[in-house]
Amino acid sequence: MKVWRYSRWDGSQRQFSLDPDAALDALSDLMMEGLSAEEALAWMQRAGFDLAGQDMRVMGIEELLDELRSELQNLERRYRMDEATADLRRRLDEILDREERAQRTQHGYESQRMNEFLDRRHSPSAKVSTAIERFRDWDFADAEAGELFRELLEELERTRKLEEFLAQRGDRFRGQQAADYETAQQIRERIEALEQLARDLADGNFQLIDPEQLRDLLSENALRSLLLVRDLRASLERAGYLRGGDGTQLSARAIRRIGAQALATVYGALRKGRPGGHDTVRTGVAIPRPDESRPWQFGDAFHVDVVKSLLNAVKRNGTSAPIEWSTEDLEVREMDYQTNCTTVLLLDMSWSMSWAGRFPAAKRVAIALDHLIRTRYPRDHFFVVGFSTRAREIRMHDLPEASWNAGEPFTNLQEGLMLAERLIARNPSPSAQVLVITDGQPTAYFQGRELHVEWPSGFGGVSPHAVAETLKQVRRITSRGVTINTFMLDASPELVSFVESMTRINKGRALYTKPSRLGSYVMVDYLSRRRTLRR
Repeated sequence: MKVWRYSRWDGSQRQFSLDPDAALDALSDLMMEGLSAEEALAWMQRAGFDLAGQDMRVMGIEELLDELRSELQNLERRYRMDEATADLRRRLDEILDREERAQRTQHGYESQRMNEFLDRRHSPSAKVSTAIERFRDWDFADAEAGELFRELLEELERTRKLEEFLAQRGDRFRGQQAADYETAQQIRERIEALEQLARDLADGNFQLIDPEQLRDLLSENALRSLLLVRDLRASLERAGYLRGGDGTQLSARAIRRIGAQALATVYGALRKGRPGGHDTVRTGVAIPRPDESRPWQFGDAFHVDVVKSLLNAVKRNGTSAPIEWSTEDLEVREMDYQTNCTTVLLLDMSWSMSWAGRFPAAKRVAIALDHLIRTRYPRDHFFVVGFSTRAREIRMHDLPEASWNAGEPFTNLQEGLMLAERLIARNPSPSAQVLVITDGQPTAYFQGRELHVEWPSGFGGVSPHAVAETLKQVRRITSRGVTINTFMLDASPELVSFVESMTRINKGRALYTKPSRLGSYVMVDYLSRRRTLRR
């Protein structure tokens, strides 16, 4: 059951609202590393995160706990507690001195009442609370002493707490400043509040934490961070980026935004002039470009821009009617010639892809391509196939949470190509292509229905059977007219040798690139493969 604790409004709370778009961007960065949405949320809460565009870092639970521990250590280094109860014992002695004088006056020094008083007063006791407790039921002869003693009784519970606190940790305080009774009580209460806050943070009990108490205990940035971390999940849910069910799942809206952000990242690299442009092929369906035209030439298709042609005639003849037309007045629209395309992206998900930022870069490209195709080329077919020891199709809604698999260290490119061939056969198009992103040569393959794995023979060697069977599949898919473009994330000689053999068979392209440049190559290559012509 959730518990909400409300505190006094002071006008400062309005600055603590979380931008769900910035939070989703931080979440998606972690998911690119292979974390699920739930794991990424937990990581953000524990380790904190940066809010892009806001020049702010949100402290995570670990940083908040560090600040709590630092505050506790500062108190221990500043104070000493050897005199913490001295004031209280002095007050008690002064009260009992008054009472002893009163008892001597009323009953005499040798009376039974006086002896009982002295027995209670001088019984050995290391705790001042015990000495106070002995006189709880004493009928004070000195009325003023009795009134002062009742004040000590009202303080008795706090006194016991302080004595227990000192017994457990008093020797940790080794500072130069001696704490009196009230200062020691304030230090105890502050440390107990710090430790309770630490337990609530460690257990994730954010709703039990009083922000006003945190403001008194820690810095303003810690308060801000706590509220943002506390509201992280709720903010993403209210924005429609998370949905319930079995665990935390990204909504379709969140996946679209992640795709748009990935595409913006890739196109940002393209605008900086990254390599990857290729020639186009003049086939496909003509699509007019708005606001672009040119004078008609003999042999042109008759895609006349009527408005511009009429304006040319008016400019030439004036406004007199009727308007006489000439072929030199005609303007035709510039056209883009396009065709639909079937693309299968083969994404290496073997363990080695976890190194050097390879997998996040590859997954970001996959998400960007999916977003590009769905938004700009809705008639295209696009599929993602992940391959490690086995290959499988990755549905678009599962792609943001896809990850490399440490339990599958082998690379079965052959099965990936088999699955790509089946997908292309079910979704034929004039321009079919396979994009392979990998960092290693094949080390797994099928013979019939039997799976084989094969470590490379010797250092820097190859897996000969896996390579041979994979190249057989390359020949089969090439016979269907499918182009294979390979993007290598490693320049090892064995991988380069294998990819060169593959490109000799298929006549596709092979590029070596760093993860940071991968998006530029793949995106430009996809756009050029669509066979777009501008005339």
